[in-house]
Amino acid sequence: MPRERGQKVVATNRKARHDYTIEDTYEAGMVLSGTEVKSLRAGRASLVDGYAYIDGGEAWLDAVHIPEYNQGTWTNHPPRRKRKLLLHKEQILKLSSKVKEGGYTLVPLQLYFSDGRAKVEIALAKGKREYDKRQTLRERQDRREADRAMAARRYLGE
Repeated sequence: MPRERGQKVVATNRKARHDYTIEDTYEAGMVLSGTEVKSLRAGRASLVDGYAYIDGGEAWLDAVHIPEYNQGTWTNHPPRRKRKLLLHKEQILKLSSKVKEGGYTLVPLQLYFSDGRAKVEIALAKGKREYDKRQTLRERQDRREADRAMAARRYLGE
């Protein structure tokens, strides 16, 4: 069987970009069981409530929902368990210092396969205030309206 190439996205956390200001992103591997990998390959996962944290010099991903594998038996995994993240020591120390500094949190943005290996993109993020969220929505809506007006002008002008 040939090895997989490229990137296959399994799940994205679209709400994270709305609720947080993304400062920096990191790609991390995950320690998974066999049934978790099979369930992910079937394209089933949810990052909605997920978060990451540093504990004892190790990075962990918690509350990410990977449903049980359909054909699994007694070997099935619990859907919401802690999963260890594989990062370099320097990255863990940097993330730990930023989170301890205050105001920052680690949020999973995307779960995907990269060349056949399960990866998660985690972000060092700062929570947005309610008025920041409204401001972002307003800017997006204004940009959309401007694009529509320009498209209409191009269509009528030509």
